Amino acid sequence: MADIKIPADLLPVDGRFGCGPSRVRQAQLDAFAQHGAKLMGTSHRQAPVKNLVKRVQEGLMDLYHNPDGYEIVLGDGGSTAFWDAAAFSLAEGKAQALVHGEFGSKFASALKAPWLTAPTVINGTPGSRLELQAESGVSLYAYAQNETSTGVVTPVQRIAGVDEGALFLTDATSAAGGIDFDATETDVYYFAPQKNFASDGGLWLSLMSPAAIERIERVAGSGRYIPEFLSLKTAVDNSRLNQTLNTPAIATLFFLAEQIDWINGNGGLAWADSRTKAASAHLYDWAEASDFATPFVTDPNHRSQVVVTLDFNEGIDAAAIAKVLRANGVVDTEPYRKLGRNQLRIATFTAVDLEDIQQLTKCIDYVVGQLG
Repeated sequence: MADIKIPADLLPVDGRFGCGPSRVRQAQLDAFAQHGAKLMGTSHRQAPVKNLVKRVQEGLMDLYHNPDGYEIVLGDGGSTAFWDAAAFSLAEGKAQALVHGEFGSKFASALKAPWLTAPTVINGTPGSRLELQAESGVSLYAYAQNETSTGVVTPVQRIAGVDEGALFLTDATSAAGGIDFDATETDVYYFAPQKNFASDGGLWLSLMSPAAIERIERVAGSGRYIPEFLSLKTAVDNSRLNQTLNTPAIATLFFLAEQIDWINGNGGLAWADSRTKAASAHLYDWAEASDFATPFVTDPNHRSQVVVTLDFNEGIDAAAIAKVLRANGVVDTEPYRKLGRNQLRIATFTAVDLEDIQQLTKCIDYVVGQLG
């Protein structure tokens, strides 16, 4: 396999197709060298960094169509920290969690905290999708908009018949910035910036409705023990001052701001949505026309437009294909480690050009031919 050299005319311009951390555009790196580097080693409580946070917040509000009364809240720790923060600061009584992959499962586990009623967990088979169900006594409904491990997408929408005051929480880490949606159809749209936003991890951001903010205030005043790092009230209070409780990674914020400006400057979320749809459609069409690959997610309505999972026939070693691709500078096409399938997983995030995806399929065809 090490001897297989993919012809240069088949290779993509940028060979990074990982599902997180994702590729960072050269323009972001150039802007950081010119403008962002001077912020490194400076106080996050002073105007230059606080203005950077404000730039991120205002850019995200524009991107998400400025829903009335919503706020952008942020904190350190990534989505993993946000799951625990939500269990401490948002969840009351019983929750319902829709699970169709690894990351939905992790949030469902956080909702099993001892101060909460055991949640209802709706488990779907990986590669398929079930639906939330209105349930009496449930005050919080949680689901992943895009399951990064399997490439299954769920629409952002409220369901009828839920109890008054019930909140909807949308894990949007691999969807945010790449899939258009109506923000009023959820209460907490949270994500980390290392996917479509072409930045690094370690930060969580959330678009929160007035109802979610009110719930946070009420839980904070209930007397429940909440560690300060996991207090969403503390995060809200700091976010209104354009800062985080703990020192944030300045480079992460800068790359995020540049990506938000790039998307907004090119037509906003509708433009980003069209890019990811075109790139993913090429992969799905290629696989369906292939005699050795098929989309893992069989229902087209459940297929992600930002994370594409492709199964390979018996006798075609997807791991060998990924190794050859990596040896030729085309990296991070391996499947999610815990899924254990003979497949490739390919990000079609907003920063990924359609032309690179088209070259990738040419590379795969070539490698399969060489492997015999």
